[in-house]
Amino acid sequence: MSIGERAVVLGASMSGLSAARVLSDRFAEVTVIDRDRLPSTDEPRRGVPQGRHIHVLISRGQQLVEEMFPGLSQELTAAGVPTLDHLGDVRWILSGHRIRQAPSGLRVLAAGRPLLERRIRDRVAALANVEIVERCDAAGLVTTADRSRVVGARIIRHADGSAEQVLDADLVVDATGRGSRASEWLGRQDCPRPRVDTVELDVGYATAVFRASSVALGGDRGIVMAPTPEHPRGAALLTLESDRCMVALIAVHGETVPATRRDYLEFARSLRYPDVYDAIADAEWVEDVVRYRFRASTWHRYDLLDRFPDGFLVLGDAFCSFDPIYAQGMTIAALEATAMGRILDDHGPSAAVQRKLARVVDDAWAMSTGGDLAFPGVEGRRDPKTRIGNAYVPMVHAAAAYDTKVGTAFARVSGLLDPPSALMRPGIMASVVRQNISHSVAWPWCRADGSAMPPRRSSPGPAGPAARSSSLSRTGRMHT
Repeated sequence: MSIGERAVVLGASMSGLSAARVLSDRFAEVTVIDRDRLPSTDEPRRGVPQGRHIHVLISRGQQLVEEMFPGLSQELTAAGVPTLDHLGDVRWILSGHRIRQAPSGLRVLAAGRPLLERRIRDRVAALANVEIVERCDAAGLVTTADRSRVVGARIIRHADGSAEQVLDADLVVDATGRGSRASEWLGRQDCPRPRVDTVELDVGYATAVFRASSVALGGDRGIVMAPTPEHPRGAALLTLESDRCMVALIAVHGETVPATRRDYLEFARSLRYPDVYDAIADAEWVEDVVRYRFRASTWHRYDLLDRFPDGFLVLGDAFCSFDPIYAQGMTIAALEATAMGRILDDHGPSAAVQRKLARVVDDAWAMSTGGDLAFPGVEGRRDPKTRIGNAYVPMVHAAAAYDTKVGTAFARVSGLLDPPSALMRPGIMASVVRQNISHSVAWPWCRADGSAMPPRRSSPGPAGPAARSSSLSRTGRMHT
């Protein structure tokens, strides 16, 4: 279906590349521009500062990317990318409970961000009607005289002496990430600036890479230990391609994360559970510590503006940026691009596309910011839905320490395969209540400010730290 002659995508991010793939089926030409020199090898680049840290394409994202690029999963597997079972191959420690490991059927490709992005970029660049232009800055928008429609983008190439150039377009997509200047550009066209919804958690990451063969995982492929209000330090460990194991240490509320190898191991030792420290204490270092800080989740509410020009669209982190700990970003980019295609088919390149895209991010935003608002020091509106979630989710985690049906249901929701309401289905709720009662888990009611109140005591058995030696086999897997 042809919608127009040319679409211009600003940014060759995962969001921009996904958008370009979808637009290539609907426009005669698609031009993607990016300010970086795009690497031909699997190396991080300046425009993706978080690229040196753990990225996961969760279940729904993997499905969508495979639909866009058939055979990509097989190509990545052939390149040595490990394939994991979401629940069976990863040790999850959530709300202080060890989730019971069992095959879930939910597959995850554990590819590093640079490798995944390059493989997708190569696929997009190979499309006959797509051109990717590197080392080129986006300088603004071109509109009609009445400013009701965007008809092009202003760009400046990095070559010496380059003058500003205009790329005519029937649709311009801003996928330039958190540094987007879309609000400024629209302001020049007398459009109001959007409201920005913000939840500040201030998360710090310190990531290092180890030789995977030297990491003591006992047959598992990953560990996720989420911070909690009472224990605001956490960690994630994931085996990747090329015999690498990437480990991220996490601290919330602005706590400093380690910068040296010695401090890194001491931080790992300080975690509530010993799994990550035990895994890397004697491991071979491959890459030194790299730090990254994420200040706040932000949703620029372009979808709520009374006046928004046709022919323009804001996607990805430029539209809505999530706390990275939930691993939603790349999947949301794929969801937005897929939804964009459907909406364009019905409405063309109109302002209706931006308004309708809000539905794509709404559940993911509620899940991630709701989880952040469980921390009492985080400022934000805690409506009844958030309060109920912050009381109920720890109960789900406690039940999942014993019931794999509950664990799989939670994995499907966190993998964006099912909506959060799936955890409120009668069968799941009955299992959650039964497991919490039968294992004497104290129910976590909310504080007055809506943040989660920690249980008075941890559940026994596989959910409690004291049971580690008896409930885990020598391979780190739980016995039933």
